Amino acid sequence: MNISDRFARLLNRDQRVLSIGLLVVGVLVVVVLPIVLTVVVHSKRNDNEALSAATDSIADSLDAIEKNKLEKAVTQARYASPAPPLAAFLSGLASEVGIEIPESQDRQGVPHGKRYTERSTKMSLHKVGMLKLAKFMERIEQAGHPIRISSLNIRKRGPEPDMYDVDMTISAFDRAVTAEKPKKAPTTEAPASEAKP
Repeated sequence: MNISDRFARLLNRDQRVLSIGLLVVGVLVVVVLPIVLTVVVHSKRNDNEALSAATDSIADSLDAIEKNKLEKAVTQARYASPAPPLAAFLSGLASEVGIEIPESQDRQGVPHGKRYTERSTKMSLHKVGMLKLAKFMERIEQAGHPIRISSLNIRKRGPEPDMYDVDMTISAFDRAVTAEKPKKAPTTEAPASEAKP
């Protein structure tokens, strides 16, 4: 006996109930199932997009971390060797370009935060040509130490061509060496409850 014969043997009421049931199942399969699948696919797509955005954010953060590490390494390398005593150092640079330093005065070190100290020397130069002064300042800049010209005052010297009086303050920055925090070693002791007497 096949399905159509069984269906024909049912009462009219049972045939209607079965027809309505099949209709409901058909509607569920044709309408509701695609909607549910669409919602599931859409939610998975949103999850994938969120994961992709998080991955991109992590990659960007890693790039920023690497950049910060590189900048920190460059800064630490610059401060690795402290600047020499300024008066003698500047006198040597000045003599290389043909300038004489008649007056110089070292100043007391000034702390900048917890790690840095600024040492400075104020000097006066007399009857200096602009080319020699520019070469002197270039040598200071290219010295390879954390040194800068913190103040500069140039005055024309009377009717003489290319003669200037210069007051300048040169600052050197020293970085205090801080001891690295020791890392905690993992403990290998057994907990008290497991310790044998």
